[in-house]
Amino acid sequence: MPLYQAIILGIIQGLTEFLPVSSTAHLTVIPRLVGWNDPGLGFDIALHAGTLAAILIYFFRDWIQVIANGLGFAYRGTRPDETSRKLLWFLVVGTIPAAVVGAKFNHYAEGPWRNFFVIGIAMIVIGLLMGIADRFGKEKNGLDQMSWWDAIIIGIAQALALVPGVSRSGITITAARFRRLDREASARFSFLLSAPVIAGAAAKDALDLRKNGGLPQDMQLPWALGILTSAVVGILVIAFFLKYLRRHNLNIFVWYRVISGIIVIALAVFFRTGG
Repeated sequence: MPLYQAIILGIIQGLTEFLPVSSTAHLTVIPRLVGWNDPGLGFDIALHAGTLAAILIYFFRDWIQVIANGLGFAYRGTRPDETSRKLLWFLVVGTIPAAVVGAKFNHYAEGPWRNFFVIGIAMIVIGLLMGIADRFGKEKNGLDQMSWWDAIIIGIAQALALVPGVSRSGITITAARFRRLDREASARFSFLLSAPVIAGAAAKDALDLRKNGGLPQDMQLPWALGILTSAVVGILVIAFFLKYLRRHNLNIFVWYRVISGIIVIALAVFFRTGG
């Protein structure tokens, strides 16, 4: 795998994992359009590892605060709305649906569902739902106002991100907005909630890779570059997106999803007709 491809794919992963536009869609469509070969399971692990590192590094103090309070220790960090003892358990409950659905249906997500028609339709549908949720949702001010039902519904929504084109951050932020969380709180909970699922997916893929003989020697440097690039870009994107949401709505991402979805469906028709 050429090193420039590893860097470009790492940048795409870091950008699209945290913006509500679907990393799977971009990592499926873009390489095919430019004629790149599938980098394989090992590189998928690298991209997952990079975005997981971004979440753990950026939210390091948040994790300490959430875990400490969840285990009964009175710890006041930098986020006043993350001192609730329930927040850790909201994350646990919210992770369960995605873990169950992923274990049962992951082979569909990696196989028949990963086509341009599914991706395009998912991009459009979730984009429209995001626009509705963001426009009409009333607002709770922070994560300390969450309920068990909020966590369960957002967790169920995260399970739907198994479908390519849906976007984990897109669907969870949309669900959180429907549950009246404000934009920044919706994104923070979305990012925290994604960490266990990304870690689980990376661990499963790593076991599969080990069973298949491990990482090829010629992939070691691209693998390292994929981790580094997706992690650095991911940290920058998280910081930008949270700041952006304090003053702006989600309209730009709604339009991006709808227009991109239309283009992807058009490409699907083009390829199918042999154009």
